[in-house]
Amino acid sequence: MLNAKLNLNPDIFTKKIEMKLMRDGFGHGLLEAGEQDERIVALTADLKESTKVNYFADKFPERFIEVGVAEQNLVTIASGLANFGKIPFATSYAIFSPGRNWEQIRTTIGIDGYPVKIIGAQSGLNIGHYGVTHQGLEDIALAQVIPSMNVVAPSDYNEAKKATLEMAKIDKPFYMRLPRIESPVYTTEKSPFKIGKANILTESKKPEVAIIAYGLMVYQALLAYKELEKNGIETIVINMHTIKPLDEEVVIRYAKLTNAIMTIEEHQVIGGLGSVVSQTLSKNFPVHMEMLGVQDRFGQSGKPDELFKEYGLAKEDIIKSIKKLIAKKNA
Repeated sequence: MLNAKLNLNPDIFTKKIEMKLMRDGFGHGLLEAGEQDERIVALTADLKESTKVNYFADKFPERFIEVGVAEQNLVTIASGLANFGKIPFATSYAIFSPGRNWEQIRTTIGIDGYPVKIIGAQSGLNIGHYGVTHQGLEDIALAQVIPSMNVVAPSDYNEAKKATLEMAKIDKPFYMRLPRIESPVYTTEKSPFKIGKANILTESKKPEVAIIAYGLMVYQALLAYKELEKNGIETIVINMHTIKPLDEEVVIRYAKLTNAIMTIEEHQVIGGLGSVVSQTLSKNFPVHMEMLGVQDRFGQSGKPDELFKEYGLAKEDIIKSIKKLIAKKNA
């Protein structure tokens, strides 16, 4: 059953569930944060509307900087602003930031731990027709390897808004990834959210597998959970919205409970959530594990649903992989 303590949307598994952009959640959260703290400034690399920083820019034009198509300048300017007491939010596409400007992020933000918030929009396979050159599938790996950098990947509109508001109050550098497409708003304003603390979305007395996911893949995992439940297979779904710092306590607890962990991500499995969960378990409590994600491949053009199927991330693929993992565990 769903975890009642999380106050999830009662329409979570119905066609009535609202669809919204996580990018809008960020944009509205940034506007609210800016109203609360005049130190907040916003910068973008010619992507004001696309990254939804336009809400902030329209109300606070004096606190908005349009850098143009110059991602290295985007983050170095942000680091300078942070050095003088500002709280900068720098937005671009994930493939460009942290992709194109990784060294500048490392040197001008990471080394001194400046509280710059880097927003990588249009991440993952879901951007579809943009194709391989724009599909950021390596951004989490690039971001989390930088010492002092925190990494967040919300799973719906409400979480994106809450994450933005919370990041604004934390004196540390952050990277947050956001997808392009609309997604189901399965949480509510009352649902708890805390950076570094995973949310356990389902409950079970005898779970066979614990599924750990972030971003768009959380709802895909919930759909798989619902289908498996009909067939008498119980699973735990964990929303690991913070990849760094990872909620290791939750990972170890559910590894001990199920003896089988599956990670799901719209990102390369190398250097992504699967890698850090595997590292945690290998040190603390090794169990049977399966990592769903992009398996050392580049992306390609296609509709989001087509690409999810091609890369093994559709609901049916998740169900098939879970059954395979259970059989392996019980062999």
